[in-house]
Amino acid sequence: MNEKVQVAQLQNISETLLIPLWARAVESERTDAIVRDEKAKEMVSAIAYDFSLFEKSWLSQVGVSIRTKILDDETRKFIDDHREPVIINIGAGLDTRFERLDDGRVRWYDLDLSETIEIRRNFFKETERYRMISGSVFDYSWVNKVAEVQGQVLIIAEGILMYFYEQDIRSLFNVLADRFPDAVMLFEMLAPFLVGKAKRHEAVKKVPGAEFRWSMKNARGMESWHAGITVEKEWNYFDFYPKRWGWMRFPARIPVFRRMMNNRIVRLSFGRS
Repeated sequence: MNEKVQVAQLQNISETLLIPLWARAVESERTDAIVRDEKAKEMVSAIAYDFSLFEKSWLSQVGVSIRTKILDDETRKFIDDHREPVIINIGAGLDTRFERLDDGRVRWYDLDLSETIEIRRNFFKETERYRMISGSVFDYSWVNKVAEVQGQVLIIAEGILMYFYEQDIRSLFNVLADRFPDAVMLFEMLAPFLVGKAKRHEAVKKVPGAEFRWSMKNARGMESWHAGITVEKEWNYFDFYPKRWGWMRFPARIPVFRRMMNNRIVRLSFGRS
């Protein structure tokens, strides 16, 4: 690829997708890498963007690496445990998870806005089992494109839900519960302290117009949104690779600090008791 891939069309929330791409590429250079993503390194080199904007965002870089590891492990388990696994990755950004986890039988859908999918097409090709869908996650026409697919469904929402208001998230989860009644979902929950404070986030503050709008102290509150929603498990990022958190690992031992100051991955199911 000779000419750099242009990403000037990314604005506000969309531009934040470059942060996890950078974080995975940087992590892959370490001898003790939490995750390795050679494709991310290739993409960073090929994209016309000043990634040095994020070079001092070490907390974000560690957090992205840990969330990637958690989601990779749980997605791999889901694929291994099901005969006909179907993955729906909403707000896919420039994620490379399909390339890293493809076992030759999983069917995978990456959903994002058209400007993001346009960039993705420079690096990924659709196949019979891999599809890219252009559109907003809140334009539920995308659901019709995947709801009739036979198989066991896992929905992933990484680094996206915190940028929208609760009424939008509630609407989305109700649609998912109705249309994918046997699905499992993995999503990232923002640290409650950060709601309304994107300007204090070391990486997101570099992206004009992006703001954090949603979190919950207790994810089980989502069970009141729909009779089919059951929260099954959570993973707090502070529980992984403590040495990588530096000085932050000490206050992270305090329960209230852990709950309020760090992101977590939540697993829930739809339509199960």
